[in-house]
Amino acid sequence: MSISVEEQSAPKSQAELLYEAQLRKERRFRVNVAITWGILLLILVLLFSGPIKIDGEFVRKNMLYIAGGLWQTVLISVLSIMLAIALALLAALGRLSNIPPVYALSTFYVSLIRGTPLYLQIFFFFLALPQLGIQLSGLASGVFALGLNYGAYMSEIFRAGLASVSKGQREAAMALGMTPGQTMKRVILPQALRFAIPPVGNEFIAMTKDSALVSATGFVHELMWRATKVGRAQFHNLEALIMAAIFYWIMTLILTFIQNKIEARLAKGDR
Repeated sequence: MSISVEEQSAPKSQAELLYEAQLRKERRFRVNVAITWGILLLILVLLFSGPIKIDGEFVRKNMLYIAGGLWQTVLISVLSIMLAIALALLAALGRLSNIPPVYALSTFYVSLIRGTPLYLQIFFFFLALPQLGIQLSGLASGVFALGLNYGAYMSEIFRAGLASVSKGQREAAMALGMTPGQTMKRVILPQALRFAIPPVGNEFIAMTKDSALVSATGFVHELMWRATKVGRAQFHNLEALIMAAIFYWIMTLILTFIQNKIEARLAKGDR
């Protein structure tokens, strides 16, 4: 079907003009943010190439060695977040339970873990449990400590997600003949997990950085352990820690980018 010249050159509606103006405003904002980031990065480069002297030879020789700890950092973070999600969901269900022992167990777990430092929890698994005849590797100690710690904090995220599902939907599922287990699996959990994904992403990013605490055991050769080892051995702690900081920063940027994409996809689904 042909389109007339008049239709092709028809003036844009007010809504279209406003939409285009909003897009231009957003583009200008992103450009200004990118320029500001570039200026700040340039200032850092000038700072560390001028007043603060960096040994470039040390950086070139040890960059790959320090980067070799990245896979251990990622492994610890992935295993820990999986454990944390499982514990957080169980604790959230327990905190919503009407059974006193179940409710008490979940609240006791959350209170105990939140009331003690993560650093102490890592050493408890690594140093205290052997007195009870339980030997855990540095990796296992770190994963259990991080999983338990973040599970306690994330339980509030899952509790809020479960509570966000309206009572009407639960009643509708029961009216359709679903059992409580089927209602939880097919109606409540999918919606609660959708609600919980963005904040869980934030917790995973934070966990990736907190995984550096596992290096204190001395038996997990992740990013921080390698940086401190080579820095102390060659008396170049500044360069080693700057490299570790850059690697952590890059990981955080990548994870933040992925999280933003997931959130944008979920937002499209809501519309």
